[in-house]
Amino acid sequence: MTHTNAAGVAAVAGGSWPSGERGCPPASGVPAGASTDAATGTAKLAGAFATARAQSRAALIGYLPAGFPTVTAAIGSARAMVASGADVIEIGLPYTDPLMDGPVIQEAVHRALLGGAAVADVLRTVEAVAASGAPVLVMTYWNPVDHYGVDAFARDLASAGGSGLITPDLPPEEAAEWLEAAGKYELDPVFLVAPSSPEDRIKLISSVSRGFVYAASVMGITGARASVSDAASWLVARVKKHTQTPVAVGLGVSTAAQAEQVAQFADGVIVGSAFVKRLLEAPDEAAGRASVAELAAQLAAGVRGSAS
Repeated sequence: MTHTNAAGVAAVAGGSWPSGERGCPPASGVPAGASTDAATGTAKLAGAFATARAQSRAALIGYLPAGFPTVTAAIGSARAMVASGADVIEIGLPYTDPLMDGPVIQEAVHRALLGGAAVADVLRTVEAVAASGAPVLVMTYWNPVDHYGVDAFARDLASAGGSGLITPDLPPEEAAEWLEAAGKYELDPVFLVAPSSPEDRIKLISSVSRGFVYAASVMGITGARASVSDAASWLVARVKKHTQTPVAVGLGVSTAAQAEQVAQFADGVIVGSAFVKRLLEAPDEAAGRASVAELAAQLAAGVRGSAS
């Protein structure tokens, strides 16, 4: 599959980024979603959301790219986030053309690539973080998976203890091979919806997503924002009309107050750029680890409705 541009990423969700619009492909012929029968990866992710739900709160999902500032440091920081209250971890697969990502994550990914980060390092990171007990997903553009081999990537991700894969630029209509592999290796396929997604597109994406549906709260690239988009709660409500799968909101959340706000209507709160920014600004690896742990604790308080 050819890597899509930024407009194409939005088109996966049936919406449009500011640069243009694309039509919604027909829903006919879409492959059935992967099985979510109890299994190591899928059960861990389902369990994290079930625990949060039992505690009357949203799950906190934190993102870091593998290999930044080093492979070992990224592992240490992600594990520190889990110890400080993150329920789920997303590990980004560094890619040379991260068109959905804003400048903060782009810079971190660039440095990771300069340091030689590769798919093997991503899998090593997943394995080490999953050993902490938290479910771990990989967030990646599709080209690296396609190049690696879809079945082989799913096999190796499952072997590393991964719970699933978030694919922002993979349309469900082109995901038959991935959905088959996800079912075979008991992984959760997570797809994105956007504020401009038409109703039939939301229904389609909700039907093939497992683990959670990723609701992109704004039209644009990743990055911390001063306030949560008004479209976020409306988008979550639209998704929930079509599925009982948890819905997690990402793009823009950076503070405990924002996490508390999103937790009022979403099952999960996704934070990425704010964590990465802490690492970029840290004078050394130990300080970076301490800083992301501090932020994770603040956000964990936010999703529990106890932000200071």
